[in-house]
Amino acid sequence: MADLKAEFEAAKEAVQQLPKRPDNAALLKLYGLYKQGTKGDVSGSRPGFTDFTGRAKYDAWAELKGISKDAAMRAYIAFVQQLQDPPR
Repeated sequence: MADLKAEFEAAKEAVQQLPKRPDNAALLKLYGLYKQGTKGDVSGSRPGFTDFTGRAKYDAWAELKGISKDAAMRAYIAFVQQLQDPPR
């Protein structure tokens, strides 16, 4: 478990060091996986229709409802590795 958390933290740091900013879809996926891995299932109410960014983030997190924190952490780590080594 400690190894998973250490890998997760390293992946979180690696995102900040990416040579190119990920596109919005990738950023939303990172956000959802990060929140699911740290907080668990989404909580609170969905932001109003005028808060486009808040709604998108909420929806990205809500899509992962039911996934365990450990599974979300593993998926986050794998996705960050994909972003570091994009297909050519």
